[in-house]
Amino acid sequence: MTRWIVLNVPSWLLLAGLIVGIAGGTAAVQLCIRRRFPRLKRGAHNEIAQFVFPVIAVVYGFLIGFIVLALWGQVNTADQTTRTEGAVAMQMARGLDAFGNTESARLRQSLADYVRTAADEWAGAATGRTAPAAENALNRLYSAYGNVKPRNDTQRAFLAGSLASLRELSRARTERLLEARSNIGPPLSLWMVIFLTSGLVLGFAVTFGSEQALMHYGMVGAVSVLVAANLFLVTELSYPFLGEFSTSPEPLRAVIQVLSSPQQ
Repeated sequence: MTRWIVLNVPSWLLLAGLIVGIAGGTAAVQLCIRRRFPRLKRGAHNEIAQFVFPVIAVVYGFLIGFIVLALWGQVNTADQTTRTEGAVAMQMARGLDAFGNTESARLRQSLADYVRTAADEWAGAATGRTAPAAENALNRLYSAYGNVKPRNDTQRAFLAGSLASLRELSRARTERLLEARSNIGPPLSLWMVIFLTSGLVLGFAVTFGSEQALMHYGMVGAVSVLVAANLFLVTELSYPFLGEFSTSPEPLRAVIQVLSSPQQ
């Protein structure tokens, strides 16, 4: 469900929807409670609430902070993996001129085919699906370098470095696909904990006694916005390769521009 939301709902709309939904729903519940239990306005129970609510708020803040930090770390790791893949491909592109014109053109074409298909498969690869076109292009790239016949020590050195870079490129691609397949956000049990603690925070805010209705609604509204913002962050950061907070195939597209440049 969350994957579909991240894929199909703009982030600003998701944030606005969570704020309106949570704040509006909590305000409606608050209105019903104030009318159904008018004695709560007197605040006779506030002494107990003032003791329990900070404990719940601290636990809730620690839990959400830990989850957001872990998810943000996954996004940074995915971004680093993609940058490594792009940087290695860029290094390979820069070393093509060491070979002859015929070999260089053949290697450039094979490398361009792989980088282009890897960028084109991003939407599918972001959900952990491997594209046959990209796999075939990578195999052809291995074959292209395997068929190179170096004619001097310089070409032998460049070929050895290119083969090492090719292995690193393949490893970075494998890591990227595995990360996209495995990093799918908090499991259902953790989502239940998030919703439970969020409900407790909102519940204590609603039942807190206050004769001044406007101030009470303002306090509950602020807490509702905070909870909505936290749920938004957890949802958007759950998928390192999807959504507006995710990494992008720009490092691969930069290699395509270099390979397509007339100077190369």
